Amino acid sequence: MRALLFALALLIAPAPVLAQALPYHIDPGAREIVPNLTAVPSIRFLTTADFPPLNFRDDKGDLVGFNIDLARALCADLKINCTIQAWPWDQAAQALEDNQGDALIAGLAITAENAQSFDFSQIYLMFPGRFVTPLDRAQGFEPHSLDGRRVAVRRGSAHAEFIRRYLPAAGIIQLGSEIEALEALKNGQADAFFGDAMRAAFWLNENVGCCDFAGEPYFRPDLFGDGLAVAVPAGHDAVRQAIDYGLARLKRSGAYDELYLRWFPVSFY
Repeated sequence: MRALLFALALLIAPAPVLAQALPYHIDPGAREIVPNLTAVPSIRFLTTADFPPLNFRDDKGDLVGFNIDLARALCADLKINCTIQAWPWDQAAQALEDNQGDALIAGLAITAENAQSFDFSQIYLMFPGRFVTPLDRAQGFEPHSLDGRRVAVRRGSAHAEFIRRYLPAAGIIQLGSEIEALEALKNGQADAFFGDAMRAAFWLNENVGCCDFAGEPYFRPDLFGDGLAVAVPAGHDAVRQAIDYGLARLKRSGAYDELYLRWFPVSFY
C-alpha cells in the first residue's frame, strides 16, 4: 500500500502548481527576456469553431471562447495588430503550414509528427484528471479510500487506464461519457468519478450541492496529453517568442487568471 501511495504522490502536479487554484505554467523564477517585437508587427491567428468553450461560435455566429479572448489579450498587451480566422479542423494545420496565418490557437497536439512542421509556445493550459465525490467525502480525500469501492469513468478512456494502473483495488464502472459517469455518482451508482477535470468542472457548476472535486489534480502528459500551446510554423522564432513573452505578462498581471475564471468559473486545477 505504501508503494502505491508513493506512486500516486509522484503523479500529482509539482508544488508550484498545487499551491494555486489557477493554472500556473510560467516559471516564477525565470528571467523575463524581452523579444524584438518590431519583428512582429501583427499576428494572424488561426483557430477552429468547434471546440467549446475554447473556440466556437455563439448564437449570433460570433467567434468566441477562452482561446479567442486569450489571442486578443495577447495582441492588446503586446500592442500589435491581430486577426483571428476560423478554419475547419481538418484544414487548420495545413493552412498554417501554407502561410495562411502566423499562429494556430486550436489545441493542435504536441507530437513528434507535428513538431516536424511546427514549433510550439509554452503550455498555457493543461487538462488534469481529477476525482469527484459527494460533498461529505471530498474533504480530506485520499485515493486509497476507494479500495473496494466503485469509481465511474468514461469507457475506454485514459482515465480508466489510470485507475487500472494505480488503484487496482477499486472497482471500475465504465460508462459512455463523462457526463454519464458523473450522473452515476450523483445517483449513488458509484462512490467516485475520475475523469477529465474540465468537463467535470462544468458539470459541478450545474450540480451545486451534490459533489465536489476531491484530492489534487493529476497531470500525466503520457495519459492525458501535454496541454494547450500555440503552434507556429517551424523556425518562426520571432512570433513564438512574442507569444511566450505575452503569455508571461498576462499571467503576471492577473489578466490570464481573469480570462480563465471568466470561462471556467469552477476551476479544475
